[in-house]
Amino acid sequence: MEEIKQELDKALASDFNKVIISNKADKLYKYKKIEINKVIVKGKEMCQVSRYTDKQVFQDNINIEETAQAIMEEFPDKFKQINIFSDSREVGLKCSKSGKLLKNNRIVAQGESKKPQGHNRQKNYILKEGTVIPPLVDMGVFTKEGKVVTSMYDKFKQINRFIELVDDVIKNHSKDTINIVDFGCGKSYLTFILYYYLVELKGKKANIVGLDLKEDVIEKCNQTAKKYGYHSLEFRLGDINGYRSDMPVDMVVTLHACDTATDYALYNAVNWNATYIMSVPCCQHEVNKTIASEALAPMMKYGIIKERTAALATDALRGVMLESCGYKTQLLEFVDLAHSPKNILIRAVKANVSKEKKEKSLQEAKAMCQFLGVEPTIVKLLNDDR
Repeated sequence: MEEIKQELDKALASDFNKVIISNKADKLYKYKKIEINKVIVKGKEMCQVSRYTDKQVFQDNINIEETAQAIMEEFPDKFKQINIFSDSREVGLKCSKSGKLLKNNRIVAQGESKKPQGHNRQKNYILKEGTVIPPLVDMGVFTKEGKVVTSMYDKFKQINRFIELVDDVIKNHSKDTINIVDFGCGKSYLTFILYYYLVELKGKKANIVGLDLKEDVIEKCNQTAKKYGYHSLEFRLGDINGYRSDMPVDMVVTLHACDTATDYALYNAVNWNATYIMSVPCCQHEVNKTIASEALAPMMKYGIIKERTAALATDALRGVMLESCGYKTQLLEFVDLAHSPKNILIRAVKANVSKEKKEKSLQEAKAMCQFLGVEPTIVKLLNDDR
C-alpha cells in the first residue's frame, strides 16, 4: 500500500489533467469505471469525480489534495488499473493477480492531452466571453475587457440560459419586428440583455417596453437605455393589473413578479394573443394561504413542505390554464436549484390547439383546484374571461 501511495504521489505531482480507474477487480461493485478530471469551479481548480454505472453517471467535486486518497479507495481492491494523464506523459499502474504493482510510462503525443476548461467554459454560449457587452459590464458580470468576473460565473450562466430559452422559440418568428412587454422589470438587467441579443446580436427590429411601479427605477432605466443607444427600448411607470399596450404584443416577459402579479401578466398576455410568454414566478403565497386537502394532510402539517407543494401547484395550474387557452406550455429549469429555489420558467408558445385539448386542460385545472381546495387568481381570470 505504501508503494502505491508513493507512485500515486509521484504521478499526480506532474500536473495531471485526467485519471481513469478501470478494469474491475470486484465484479459485484456497482461502478463500471471512474474518471477524475481537473475542472474550474468558481475560479478554483478542483477535481470532478465521475462514477459510471451501466445507465448513469454520478459526479462530485473534490479538492486536488484529496485525489490520491480518492484513488486509493478504489485501487486495487475494486479496480485493477489506473491511468494518469498529464500534458506530456501517461502513467499506468496495474495490479497483477499475484498482487504485484506493474508500472508503465509513455510520452503523450503533442495535442493528445487537453487542459481542463472548467464547467463554465465548456459550453458554446450565445453571449460569448471576450465580447464587450455594456449591460454585462455595468452588472459586474464582465470586466471592461469582456472577461467574465470569476465570482459571477453563475450569473453569466443564468443569463445565457434565459437567452437560450428565448432563442429557441423566436427562430420561427416571421414578422419584421418583435414587440415585447416586460412586466415588473425592476432594474431590467435581463431586459437590456434581451434587447442586445435581439437587436445587436440577431439584427432584428424590436420594440421593448419595461413596466414597473418604482418611479426612480424607471427613470434610471430610461437613462441607461439612452446611454447604450437602445432607441426602441423604453420604460414606463405602471401596474401590471390593468395595463393597456399601445402596440400589438408578440412576447410577454415577467421575471420574478411577486405572487399574483405573475397571474395578471399571464392574463394580459393571453388577452393580447401574444405569441410567446416567458415567465419566472416568485413568492407564490396565494395558494399556500388557502390550500386544504384531507388526502394531503401529512404534507400540510409541515410549513416547508406545504409551502413548496403550494408553489409547485400554483405553477402547474398556471401552465395548464395557458394550455386551456391554446398555448403549448413547458415548465423548465431556469437556473440550477443549488443557486436559487426560484428556478422554474414557464415558457408558452401560441399554437394550433384543438378545442377538445383546451377543454381537457381546463377540466384538469378545475379538478386539481377542487382536490386542493383552492381557486387561484390565474384560474379565476382565465376561466371567468371565457
